[in-house]
Formats: sequence, C-alpha cells, structure tokens
Amino acid sequence: MLSHLSAKSVSLSASPFTALSLRPLFISLPSNACPAFVSHSKFRRKFHFRSSNFYKSSFYPLQSLKPDVACEVSSSSSSSVSMDSPSRDLSSSVDSVTDGLRTQSLEKDGEVRLKLEELNWDHSFVRELPGDSRSDKTPRQVLHACYTKVSPSAAVENPQLVAWSDSVAKLLDLDAKEFERPDFPLIFSGASPLVGALPYAQCYGGHQFGMWAGQLGDGRAITLGEIINSKSEKWELQLKGAGKTPYSRFADGLAVLRSSIREFLCSEAMHSLGIPTTRALCLVTTGKYVMRDMFYDGNPKDEPGAVVCRVAQSFLRFGSYQIHASRGKEDLDIVRTLADYTIRHHFPHIENMSKSESLSFSTGQEENTVVDLTSNKYAAWSVEVAERTASLVASWQGVGFTHGVLNTDNMSVLGLTIDYGPFGFLDAFDPSYTPNTTDLPGRRYCFANQPDIGLWNIAQFTSTLSSAKLINDKEANYAMERYGTKFMDEYQAIMTRKLGLPKYSKQLISKLLNNMAVDKVDYTNFFRTLSNVKANPDISEDELLVPLKAVLLDIGKERKEAWVSWVQSYIKELAASGISDEQRKAAMDSVNPKYILRNYLCQSAIDAAEQGDFGEVRRLLKVIERPYDDQPGMEKYARLPPAWAYRPGVCMLSCSS
Repeated sequence: MLSHLSAKSVSLSASPFTALSLRPLFISLPSNACPAFVSHSKFRRKFHFRSSNFYKSSFYPLQSLKPDVACEVSSSSSSSVSMDSPSRDLSSSVDSVTDGLRTQSLEKDGEVRLKLEELNWDHSFVRELPGDSRSDKTPRQVLHACYTKVSPSAAVENPQLVAWSDSVAKLLDLDAKEFERPDFPLIFSGASPLVGALPYAQCYGGHQFGMWAGQLGDGRAITLGEIINSKSEKWELQLKGAGKTPYSRFADGLAVLRSSIREFLCSEAMHSLGIPTTRALCLVTTGKYVMRDMFYDGNPKDEPGAVVCRVAQSFLRFGSYQIHASRGKEDLDIVRTLADYTIRHHFPHIENMSKSESLSFSTGQEENTVVDLTSNKYAAWSVEVAERTASLVASWQGVGFTHGVLNTDNMSVLGLTIDYGPFGFLDAFDPSYTPNTTDLPGRRYCFANQPDIGLWNIAQFTSTLSSAKLINDKEANYAMERYGTKFMDEYQAIMTRKLGLPKYSKQLISKLLNNMAVDKVDYTNFFRTLSNVKANPDISEDELLVPLKAVLLDIGKERKEAWVSWVQSYIKELAASGISDEQRKAAMDSVNPKYILRNYLCQSAIDAAEQGDFGEVRRLLKVIERPYDDQPGMEKYARLPPAWAYRPGVCMLSCSS
C-alpha cells in the first residue's frame, strides 16, 4: 500500500518528485505560503522525447482553444488511426439512439429540440461498473463499489426557477421552451422524477489540504444519468443539493441559494472565457430553509435552499480511483475496471491506438531505456490527464482565477474546472491571494501555488495507478515531467498573447507582474487597458502612462518611474513586431476579458435573490456570457470592487454551503 494513501498528513515539502519552477514570474511569497518541492532521484532524470506532439483529443467541446498536443504519433505503415474517431467498443445503444434522433422532426434551423420526456438516456456508469448492494442512505463506508443508487430527497415547497442556460440546453438537444413548464422546478429540485433517469451517487476519496481523508463521495450531489445528444456526445446531469446519500457523513445533503448562485454563474462564466469546466443547466430554489454556519464561528442561520443541475461529460475525479487503491488488494481490480471504463468512454483515441504506431520516449543516456506508450494505454492516459490538468491550471493563471479548494477529490480526470466553492478572481494582483478562509494562514491553495498543487495532485493520481500495477515508475515520472513542460508552454503562450507580444519575454512579463503586485493593480482591468498602448517609441515620457491612467491609481514618483521604464521596454518590443496598433488591440481584447465574475458581483445578485428578485442573477449571466465584448451600457459590471466588497463573506468565503 502506498504511504501517500495513509491517514498521515502529506505535506508539499515531502512530495515524491523534483522541484519544478512553475512559479517563475511571481514575486517571492512568505515561506509558509509557497511550499517547495524536494528532489527525487527517480524523477530528476531528464526525458528525451522522440516525438513533439501528443494525441489529438476530441474531448474539448467546451472551449474555443483546444489544447496543444504533446507527442507526435508517427506510423511505421502508410495507414494511420484517427485519434478523433469514437471507440469501437461504445455500446450499440449510442448508435441506435442517434439513429432515432435523426428520424425525429427537426425545427426549421435543423436543430433537434426535445421535451424532457424525449431525452435520450444511457446509463453506462451504472451498467458497466460495480455498484453498492444497498440503496439506503445510511452514512457508511461503501466498499467494493463505484456508486450507490439513491434518489433525490430534498424537502421542497413551491420551488422556483432562478436561472437557466440556453447554451447548455442546446448541448442536450433540450427545447428551451421546456424551461417554461410549470413542473420544471419540481423536476430539477428532485421533487418529481425525470423520466428515464437512474439516479446514483458516486463513491470517491481524496486528499484534503494534503491529508488523506478516506471516503468522501457525493454527499449532496446525485447524478441522474447520461444524455446522448444528436452528435453522439454523452452529457451527465447531476443535481447538487438534492438530499442525503450514504456519503453525506454528518451533513444534510442540501445546498443554499448563496453557494448555488455562485456555482451556476461561475460554471457558465468559465465556459464563456474558454476554460474547460463543468456546466450548469439551471438553478432552482427549494422553497425551504437550510441552516448554515457560514463562518464556522458558532452562529448558524437559516438560508434559502437551492439545487443546481450540473452538466459534464463525466464527474470522475482523481479521488474516484484513489479510494479503491486505498482499500487494499481486493479493490485494486476496481481501479483497473474504472480506468478501462474512463478510457473507453472519454479517451477513445487512446483505446484505438495501434501498436504499429511509434509513441516513445527515452529515459536518459545512462539507462538508454525506451518506453513505447502505445504498449500501455494506461501510461498514455496518465500523460494526457497530466497535460489536460496543466493546460487547465495555465488557463486559470491567465485570467486570474483561484479555485480555492484544490483537493484531489476536486480534480477532474477530464481536465475540467469542477466543484465551485470559495473561488475568486483576482482583483488587485496578489500572488498570495486565497479566497478560502479555511486555507488561512498556510495559503496552500493560493493563486501562485496552483501550478505546484496541480503537479502534487498529479503525483497522487499516478501513484494510484502505480499501486494498481497499471503504470510503472518511469511512466509515472514521465507523466509528471509532461505536466511541468505543458504548463510552462501553455502559460508562456497565454501571457505572450495577453501582452500582444511577438514572442515570449520572461524579463518583461516578470517585471510587469512584480510592478502589479507592488502597486496592487487590478489584474483584469490592467490587461484590458494595456491594449490601448501604442507602439510609438517616440512618445514623450510625460505621455507614456496616459493610456494606463485609469488602472495605475495612487502611484508616487518612484513607482511612476518604475512604470515608465517598463512601458518604454514594452513599446520597444511592440515596435519590433511590425503589427499595427489596431490589429494588436483586437487580438489582445480577444484574450483579455473586460468582464469577470468578481465576488462582489456575485454577492449583489445573491442579496437580491434572497429577497426573491432573480433579475440580477439573470442580468449578470448575460454579461458574463460575453466577457470579451465591450457591451455598451454594461460598464458598471467592469468596475473595481466597492469598499463593502472586502468584508468577510464577499472577498473571502468558507467551504460552508
């Protein structure tokens, strides 16, 4: 049994891999805020790649920018296997359902639009994986099972529809008119069954703040099943806050309106920013109150209850595999079974790889050992999970998003942002920022630490696969190496685009971030405003900072000189690019959002909704659906936080929801 799965605390400083410089651009943080990784002799070996690109992945329908590929697949024969083709092992039911959809009547625009009763369900998770022999909701250890069949049970009284996403409905082929049904809130609060659903709660474990926490599981989230749309895509529907499950422990299985609004809005905001994420179909109130101690200070109060319908191609997490590896030899086969299921349904290009294709790397000159990833699909899978995770974290850093609770049970194997709790977008640039009061004072999950935490979590994931004999040490180490390389490649590319530079400049970007941290410059507004700088090297010093006047507030003479020096260097780089100011501004504005889901905007919507006014939630949703557009008339949503936004419960939150 692996030591990392024991009940002992696992600190970052004791992590089983080398130090990777994943925070190269940030100012130094206090030692307790930036734990360092120690070297590990096995991982310290350098990997020499035989190939430059990785598998093409057809997974990412949620973002506009598909991940770069990291190892080239070359073939020894003239034929090649398409990495975008669906698995030949996918059930025939998918084909039959899709054929059925084609025979249905289409609207004039050619799109399938279904009623709730016409949704096309598949239940592969329940059908293909071992389940709990019991279906009661008694809190207990659920052994030898990936799920427990359980139905929603939240108490409901006159539930109301707060908000909905037309774009998510479109993913499911759901007719938007269904949101107008009188029984829609009843169905999506869990009070009325959804025709065709087969509800269950997933079993998983995880490391929480570096300590193995044992069984966790879906304590208040109940998956209804998988929808197959007309494009043969699978989408899971899950009700969060729908009642107790065997994994609820001592909790009530419910959710409050406050946290549910935050999850609904941020799911859709991240998607619109082009960042992989779970989605949200709708949000309904239950009409009942839920008691919560928001600050964990012994002063609980009643809050309105709510349920969010989350949507993703899968809600599998690192902890979904960890729990079975932690339970000894008897359950190691479940790790393999679950890995096979995941690859078959969500990474079919790996399942279809041909042994004749060359996808290998060398572990170094001393051993001169070549490992062919096509000989082990689990190794290829672990590398892709690592790279997706690295790309995800890099995209967070680009927009200033801090997740707040990067436990391994909150890490998606599909590389999605998942489980929106005490998250926060940067206002004033502060690398040590954490939105989670529980994360104080150690700040394990602060903004600057996220790249390293991602690597730490990948180490736990690969260790789990190693314990199940699915990958060996070299393959595990290679996956971690690829995480580091992928993160740096993606992050540097993102920052280069944000500044409109012709090529990456570590010195220029590092100096900028240091200046921003010293002067507490608003992260989002600065980069949006930066596109107004002209590439004119002849501009006078007195005029250099005029385009940035709105974001460089209250800086003294010394700091003004520092900024003038930086802008001069920046303009010199821009002038060398040969790109017109207009072209550069358009490109920069397309990657630097004007609107982000600031915590104070969420709180304003929450305050109104708790009084029965859902209008602000819906208006805010419309704004964040177009974060890169100017949206004349909506400028107030791009303003700096007011003074009240810095009170507890707004700028920082606990995990209580």
